[in-house]
Amino acid sequence: MKTSHTTQDWSTDDARWTAVNRRDKDADGEFFYAVKTTGVFCRPSCASRLPRRENVAFFNTTDDARAAGFRDCKRCQPGGLPRELEIVRRACAALDADPQQRLTLAQLSDAVHVSPFHLQRLFKRVVGVSPRQYQAAQRGAALRDALSRGADVTRASADAGFSSPSRMYDTAPAELGMAPSAYRRKGAGLTVRYASAPTNLGIVLVAATEKGICRIAFGDDETALVDEMRDEFANAELIADTAALAPFIGQIRAYLHGERERFDLPLDIAATAFQQRVWDALRRIPYGETRSYSEIAESVGSPRAVRAVASACASNPVALAIPCHRVIHKGGSLAGYRWGLPRKTVLLDTEAQHAADTTRRPAGTATITDLDHAA
Repeated sequence: MKTSHTTQDWSTDDARWTAVNRRDKDADGEFFYAVKTTGVFCRPSCASRLPRRENVAFFNTTDDARAAGFRDCKRCQPGGLPRELEIVRRACAALDADPQQRLTLAQLSDAVHVSPFHLQRLFKRVVGVSPRQYQAAQRGAALRDALSRGADVTRASADAGFSSPSRMYDTAPAELGMAPSAYRRKGAGLTVRYASAPTNLGIVLVAATEKGICRIAFGDDETALVDEMRDEFANAELIADTAALAPFIGQIRAYLHGERERFDLPLDIAATAFQQRVWDALRRIPYGETRSYSEIAESVGSPRAVRAVASACASNPVALAIPCHRVIHKGGSLAGYRWGLPRKTVLLDTEAQHAADTTRRPAGTATITDLDHAA
């Protein structure tokens, strides 16, 4: 087993060419090289015969290489992730083996035999979160499970792997969205009305308290959506009320058909201070536009908190009303989406199309959106 690693820097062409000559597997996924004479691009570890240096070009992503006119190497299959997926699978297995144990990045990289630098980048690319965030999500899930079973906060914190109740109280609000004692009540004392309906994105479930919408979720199975809501609000009084929720579902359907660009929905959602800042920033993204995680981090005054921004997007409980689907990777590729990437693709395509149609529409032509605002 490896006992130490050094962080590699493949930011220069010279360093990348050295990695290609060494067929360095740790460089796989960090960059790709293309051979001008063959029109093919490869992973750094590709076993094909080495090309001449003057015939080589380097690219950061497979999309960049394809955009430049190169095709995937059939030998190393740079567009796939067979080896990378196996590395991440083993890393997840190591993290899942004992949820109470906290592995450092160095310990985890030793367990899967790759460098910490490469594992961090690879894990984030495949899973969508860092190993540290993955472990935090595990602790949050264990804490939610213990509290939902009626365990007291001290016992629940121990079961979830927190070193002390005070440590749990410091971090739990970010993982639960509320204080542990409030989560343990699971909506006790609340009346939550809900309804579901078919849409062009699948089934939508909308739930609301007397203060406002507390949940908008998409899925393919109505029963599963209701069961998930029942688990989240196990101690609340849940009432199916299609009539009360009909106006809100109407707004969602109009939005999905490009007939609305904004929602008029009162919200009742729990949020940490940071989540609230991120969600406010998301609601300021204009219809038909996107922003990167780093741009959102900059806008909330925390330029280094890109991962925390991603976590806040993933914890958004009200799809569309807080448009987390408008956040993408810095390079333009789609990031993860709580309700599935296919839905995110449809949403972005629909918004872009209708935004373009609005721009081309002759002056003086009204739309439903315009009439809504004029009313």
